[in-house]
Amino acid sequence: MAQVQATKFKNPVVNWIDSRLPIFTMLDHEYNHYPMPRNVNYLWAFGAIAGIMLVIMIATGLFLAMQYSSHTSLAFDSVERIMRDVNYGWLIRYVHANGASMFFIAVYIHMFRGLYYGSYKAPREILWILGVLIFLVMMGTAFMGYVLPWGQMSFWGATVITNLFSAFPIVGDPIVTLLWGGFSVDNPTLNRFFALHFLLPFVLLGLVILHTAALHVCGSNNPLGIDPKGPQDTVPFNPYVTVKDGFAVVIFMIIFAVFVFFMPNYMGHPDNYIPANPLVTPAHIVPEWYFLPFYAMLRAIPDKLGGVLAMFGSIALLFFLPWLDRSKVRSCKFRPVYRQFFWILAIDALILGYAGSQPAEGSWLIIARIGTFYYFFHFLVLLPVLGKLERPRPLPNSISESVLKGGGAIAAGAHAKPMEKA
Repeated sequence: MAQVQATKFKNPVVNWIDSRLPIFTMLDHEYNHYPMPRNVNYLWAFGAIAGIMLVIMIATGLFLAMQYSSHTSLAFDSVERIMRDVNYGWLIRYVHANGASMFFIAVYIHMFRGLYYGSYKAPREILWILGVLIFLVMMGTAFMGYVLPWGQMSFWGATVITNLFSAFPIVGDPIVTLLWGGFSVDNPTLNRFFALHFLLPFVLLGLVILHTAALHVCGSNNPLGIDPKGPQDTVPFNPYVTVKDGFAVVIFMIIFAVFVFFMPNYMGHPDNYIPANPLVTPAHIVPEWYFLPFYAMLRAIPDKLGGVLAMFGSIALLFFLPWLDRSKVRSCKFRPVYRQFFWILAIDALILGYAGSQPAEGSWLIIARIGTFYYFFHFLVLLPVLGKLERPRPLPNSISESVLKGGGAIAAGAHAKPMEKA
């Protein structure tokens, strides 16, 4: 194998390591000279923001685990001790608790950006599937983490959600018993959830590494949804994208800090400051806000098994999105009809989220059912049908032409170009 030239890096130690394990060459190629489409906007920064939030969550979680006691008689008091007696424990816990919400905000924006600009289409199918897997593992990790403070919402949230598996015939009850470690949510349940909550972030980290590797194989999408045709369509990742991402990260962290220092409990539930009591059921059991749209779907269907299938199915169908959308054009910028339905989907998700926070009765139950119907109708009917029937607007000839000349579309009336392979 050819040796790396000694002059490649100024540091002789780095050169010595790199000639034997070319990790620095790989990093230089992937994060310094890596070509990025020159028209990416600030929405592309939320992938990097989500990665930074994952690192913050792992770091703060590690320190919290050193002081936490995963026993039903000690868990609630150990969290209060972290808040009151451990040096900077209040800060670490508030960063971790609010970090979960900020992590989900970054990921939801990242996902909806992918939906809007068609980042799930060829050749990025594996990239999208890995992203959905990350989302699933995130949800499992967050749910188990919410149980650990062992407040009222922790206990009853665990009871309600784990009970859902009993809806599955034959295998349901054994799964619930396995999750509980007994015949109700108790100390074995808390121990298992703590162990899994500690383990899953490292699984998540591995999936993020695979997600990033897959991205660097097929390349980043861009707002136009067309592939770069040469060096004129791209810029080096560093310094152009790093500066842009860095600015977005600073703004995001300022907003994060506002929640941590000025309203740390804004996104939590006051009932979780009451110790868990199996004999007192809260008047209204609600999960964390980032689960609310799926919780609304669960409650919208009167049949227990139907509700569970709808909740899990709403996520499962995202795996098949690259094949459900039959349009040859990626970006909604050139799909005027579908663009309207995309914004209806975004509003539908917000309405489902609010409906999930309300009691499952009266008008909110009807709204949740309508919202659930539209969610599945959007992906299973509208997306495939519009892909065949909609006539997209003409695509630009290239990224650089669109950026530098303010348009550069093909002559009016011409058919949109099909996507080109990366």
